[in-house]
Amino acid sequence: MAHIDRAFRSNIKLRHLQLLVALDEFRHLGRTAEFLSVSQPAISKVLAEVEKMLGMTLFTRSTRGTEPTPAGEALVRFARSVLAQYDVTRDEIEAVASGAAGRVRVGSMGAALPVLLAHAVARLKQQSPRATVLIEEGDLTHLLPRLRLSELDVVVGRLEPAYAAPDLITEALYEEPMVAIVAAGHPLSRKARPDWGDLSRHPLVLPPPWASLRVKIEQAFVRHGQDLPADLTETSSYFAVTAFVSQRQAVGFVARSVGQQMQAEGRFHVLPMPVELALPPIGLMMLRDRRPAPGATALMACLREEAREIARAGKSSPRPRRARTTA
Repeated sequence: MAHIDRAFRSNIKLRHLQLLVALDEFRHLGRTAEFLSVSQPAISKVLAEVEKMLGMTLFTRSTRGTEPTPAGEALVRFARSVLAQYDVTRDEIEAVASGAAGRVRVGSMGAALPVLLAHAVARLKQQSPRATVLIEEGDLTHLLPRLRLSELDVVVGRLEPAYAAPDLITEALYEEPMVAIVAAGHPLSRKARPDWGDLSRHPLVLPPPWASLRVKIEQAFVRHGQDLPADLTETSSYFAVTAFVSQRQAVGFVARSVGQQMQAEGRFHVLPMPVELALPPIGLMMLRDRRPAPGATALMACLREEAREIARAGKSSPRPRRARTTA
């Protein structure tokens, strides 16, 4: 299809791609026009222009809104990738011109966010105070599509084998077991030897049903002859875990370094019981065919340095470190 190749090489412009992404986000011509600060007829005209270039319908229109066709979905994926790479290149050029370290976009799972990533960002800020770090929290089902669209530079978290793929590079940093936590003052915080039976009698905050960690926690209850309590809250968010543990007197599960940090701050209590789960290591995930920008390279170096300290702390079990302050 020579006309499609010609359209991609010569005719498609950034404004066309921005329109397609906005239409996919809002699925409505009026809301898209409002977001882009143009008139609705202007949106219709630009969309018709792109469809004429390619010779195919990209969005179907109805009284309910707009829906992308299969061709539209493919072009939207392309548009997101191009716009994300445009942002990366622009930020990198601006950083070189200003002497700053640039902008880094990192996706983080809860196991890495409050200690490993927080300390690494503090270390980066000590080296390059003008560096900007955008952090997006979530699980791999949410973060990996963003990484593949170039909307994230690196993902930090557990290297789940089920998500391994040829287009990804993974780098293990350290092993990190789980611990059970409760709010300071919770009845279980006063018990010398809590067990899985005690956990089954309190509300639980667990990962979503599709998460491998959820399956492993459920299996641990079965191994110890216990059923899950009826009162469950499901989330993959570290912040949601801490909120529900604090406000609902629930029991939650976090990475050991995270639990130690929270206990040192006086907000939560790590239960003195083994949580024996077979877990993948904490590590980095990057796209194989993308060279990281200088800012991302600098942050990853800081993550490796912090990971070595966490690994050493796990072997010697010292008191948890407080987060660094920036100058």
